[in-house]
Amino acid sequence: MTQAGDYMIYIEKKEYEKIIEQAKKEFPNECCGFLAGNKKDQDLFIKTAYAMTNIDASSEHFSMDPKDQFKAVKAIREENMELIGNYHSHPYTPSRPSEEDKRLAYDPKAIYGILSLEKEVPVFNLFKIEKGNVEKIQYEII
Repeated sequence: MTQAGDYMIYIEKKEYEKIIEQAKKEFPNECCGFLAGNKKDQDLFIKTAYAMTNIDASSEHFSMDPKDQFKAVKAIREENMELIGNYHSHPYTPSRPSEEDKRLAYDPKAIYGILSLEKEVPVFNLFKIEKGNVEKIQYEII
């Protein structure tokens, strides 16, 4: 078990694998999506990864399709979950926020996931980003 501040983050294994599959399928472009789940006490449980269409179709940046976002938010509400954060892939670069990622991270409460396909084995990291400051957050796959 690892700690992120005073709480834990848990990701369901099938959702973690879904993100990896999406990134491989959309390669060489970045993939993107929402992370949803629930908070129990101080812990966060990521139960669902909602894949979005990257309307930029780029290997260097992404923009989520607004229609996909609307559908995901509706589903999140219907499932009594919360929007915990988002994720995207870096097809050719490490699993850390780029300068653009830092600049566009408007919500300091959000969890930002980045999956790197730079090496043979994908690397997924979670971050909190506030005013350009990046904190890597440990998590556990369940």
